[in-house]
Amino acid sequence: MIRFIVFVIIHCGLLFFAQGEALCDSPERQPNIVVIMADDLGYGDLSCYGATEISTPHIDRLASEGMRFTSGYCSASTCTPTRYSFLTGNYAFRTKGTGIAPPNSPALVQPGTETIASILNKAGYRTAVIGKWHLGLGEQGIGPDWNGQLNPGPLEIGFDQCFLLPTTNDRVPQVYVEDHQVLNLDPADPLWVGNKKPSDDHPTGITHRDTLKMDWTHGHNSTIHNGISRIGFYTGGNAARFRDEDLADKWVEKSKTFMQTNKDKPFFLFFSSHDLHVPRMPHERFQGKTKLGFRGDVIAQLDWCVGELTKSLEELGIADNTLVVFCSDNGPVMDDGYADGALENVGKHRAAGIYKGGKYSVFEGGCRTPFITRWSGTIKPGVSDQMVCTIDMARSFAGLTNQAVAEGSFTDSVDVLDVLLGTPSAQGRQELVLQDNGNTGTLSYIQRDGEKIWKLHRYDKGKAKNVVVEEKIANTKRNKIELFELTSDPEENNSLKLGDHADRVAAMTAELKKLLP
Repeated sequence: MIRFIVFVIIHCGLLFFAQGEALCDSPERQPNIVVIMADDLGYGDLSCYGATEISTPHIDRLASEGMRFTSGYCSASTCTPTRYSFLTGNYAFRTKGTGIAPPNSPALVQPGTETIASILNKAGYRTAVIGKWHLGLGEQGIGPDWNGQLNPGPLEIGFDQCFLLPTTNDRVPQVYVEDHQVLNLDPADPLWVGNKKPSDDHPTGITHRDTLKMDWTHGHNSTIHNGISRIGFYTGGNAARFRDEDLADKWVEKSKTFMQTNKDKPFFLFFSSHDLHVPRMPHERFQGKTKLGFRGDVIAQLDWCVGELTKSLEELGIADNTLVVFCSDNGPVMDDGYADGALENVGKHRAAGIYKGGKYSVFEGGCRTPFITRWSGTIKPGVSDQMVCTIDMARSFAGLTNQAVAEGSFTDSVDVLDVLLGTPSAQGRQELVLQDNGNTGTLSYIQRDGEKIWKLHRYDKGKAKNVVVEEKIANTKRNKIELFELTSDPEENNSLKLGDHADRVAAMTAELKKLLP
């Protein structure tokens, strides 16, 4: 196993030999860690994963200089549960209320919970999350105090600083949260956020639809801000509101400042992009840059962000001592509530690649996503078919920094550090549970057995959740149990006869049951 002592030796400068012993002049600093998590990015959305209708040169460079995984997964096909699992190392379905978080959700990760940030903080790292949060703020039973102190939040679970989009941008409010407060909030113009329309005149996507610069297609028709209607209602806080087009620039700006400030000590940066999530409103300089409409344009914007971050690492002279992980929180979706031209402009592009389904689905398209690691001089460039998941970064980073994990923490996380670092013959995950949202009603269970990869779908309600990618399998009827063999049928087109595999189905069902709460 490659561990801290190994990379100390590998990256140590000159070796001094005395009395027959090899001594390192000084211990090498622990590596920086940068996790770049895209939002709603599909397996087929990048040119390094086979896309031909769009070019992503900066992400492609990461892949060419590092390890590109063909069996990289997120743990859920929606954002909140994946992000919860990424931070805590626990399947989100183990905790109630970890489905898609509403605007006024309290903190879903409670103080005292071991997280990636807290374990790295113990290892001496400076830690920051910059970008989309969508894991709730404030006390249980109370929720966020938008006009006061927003805690608990990231700073109570191991992050030293945060600069956040507090929910997700199709939900209110459109403000930045810096550490514990809404940025630039005027006390004379308090911010109110709720689920019901205020009694005073309050334009919405229904009452003032003709004023919208981006129309809605389903839902997303409540409070209007910046010409776009959202989910939920809010008033006030006008000085604090941001412009959608500026989000990516702000994430990059704040990330560069964090890296510059901490370049002389180990740091962990969770760069939590909002691209490609709706509403897709790229900066003007990216609008029209691709032929895929605004969805393609925000992919180009995401690629630019990656380029800016990697360029900054190089300019600071720390690129060779930084592990970069690129991933996505779930698979792709086209029409997710706004008329932004995603379906009309898709052409030959296939967002999920060869895979079926997408966001909200436990088909491969919902959870198999781009996954890339780069650590120049340590990771030898290549391609791996080993199974890794975003939930595994918790134990893997603990191993990387030689930190012990407390009993009961990171329950479902597997230490796949050797695989992430490209160690020859290292093995990844042998099993994985995928969920559609924060419940156990719809799940899939993947199990590797020699050369074959078996996948069991379980639909308690006998139908698939809403999926709108290139193909429409929205609310289609499914058998309660379905079995696929991914090696021969990666597209999941051929549901096997359960009677022909009765022993396997029984064994996999029993194993899945053991993992459920």
